[in-house]
Amino acid sequence: MPLRTFTIEAPTCACCASDPAESPYNLRPGVKYITSWPGSGFSESSMDTMNLLYLSLLSQRVPVLPFFTPTHVKHASTIDFGEVFDIPRLSQAIGHPVLEWWQVKDRDSKVVDPMGCWSIWQAVSSQNKEPHFTSGPQRMHLDISYTVAPTWIKLLPGDEPHARFTSLMALTFPEMRKKSLRTPAKSPILEQQLPPDDQMVCFDNMYWMANTEAHEFFHDYSTAWRFIGANLHFAPRVEELAHQYLREAFTLGPSDPIPPYITIHVRHNDFKNWCRVPIEECFAPLSAFKRRVDEVQAELLDAKGLTVSRVVVTSDEKNSSWWDETAAYGWHHLNHTLTGETYGNWYPLLIDAAIQSAGMGLVGTELSTVSLLAKLRVKAWQGGATRMVKWGKLGADDH
Repeated sequence: MPLRTFTIEAPTCACCASDPAESPYNLRPGVKYITSWPGSGFSESSMDTMNLLYLSLLSQRVPVLPFFTPTHVKHASTIDFGEVFDIPRLSQAIGHPVLEWWQVKDRDSKVVDPMGCWSIWQAVSSQNKEPHFTSGPQRMHLDISYTVAPTWIKLLPGDEPHARFTSLMALTFPEMRKKSLRTPAKSPILEQQLPPDDQMVCFDNMYWMANTEAHEFFHDYSTAWRFIGANLHFAPRVEELAHQYLREAFTLGPSDPIPPYITIHVRHNDFKNWCRVPIEECFAPLSAFKRRVDEVQAELLDAKGLTVSRVVVTSDEKNSSWWDETAAYGWHHLNHTLTGETYGNWYPLLIDAAIQSAGMGLVGTELSTVSLLAKLRVKAWQGGATRMVKWGKLGADDH
């Protein structure tokens, strides 16, 4: 159940003062807001924003969502959150207004606005000497003066980086804010020292958030997933493109129904940096994924009476011989040769994510946040079956 209900009148901005302002922000008097600055890969930034949205429920503030920055997407600009995800559908589902930064500040404005924010990153670990880096504020011409949050926001002792949701919630209220103020750092451009803004509370990063134990998205009780992520569907345009690419992969007509399928997600690329053995021993062979596909097929047949023969492979692997091996299993793949050129460089990633989430089954890569979110979506949206393939040493997924 939502913690607070607001009336939304889409597409008007019920919580904005007027049209997007060049400067200062387009905020309505008497309304409290909350924001953050994701600055990692797409999946991590999505989880960061889910955490922000969940904290907006706890704090009874209107969330203002930043765009995605292309930290892991080559030759791309930023992309609005609402181009990726269906914000009106989310807002209706959670009974809470949701804004984007372009509704609050004119995206073309070159006015530099000073702003006071909390640094969670510096508070959770003595090793973090600066606020968590992201290019988001600079791209929006926001000049941030950070105040280091109190260390009692930490979830666990030592330098473990997670903070507790309810601790940040407390910081959004006047009593705890006043107790926790300390000398702010100077903003990098205007060199102003500003306390954390009260009307627009902001935090440098919200990826490392939890209630009870670290990495909460990996647990079935995850509040950010249950309250937010499960209601955060892809934008209609992304879903339409996913259907188009699936029909092409399955050699279907433009109006043919899409049959049930299983998606495989194989993460390689940067995961090789975690390998302590040769790559050929570190990464799971395709035979391990095939074994897990067989398990998913058997579960779907037993639980739902579905015979699912179509399998789609998604991966960041570039080796053509590896892809040839996937074809030898009879698995399908998506043709992204012209996707970036046609729709923008974010879209191969977005289409893959939507396809991973729409299948009746998912076989992913253990520890991958891409696979994790796909797994959660398949379970929540399709009632499907999922497996994760272990890796890191020879025979890691043998069972």
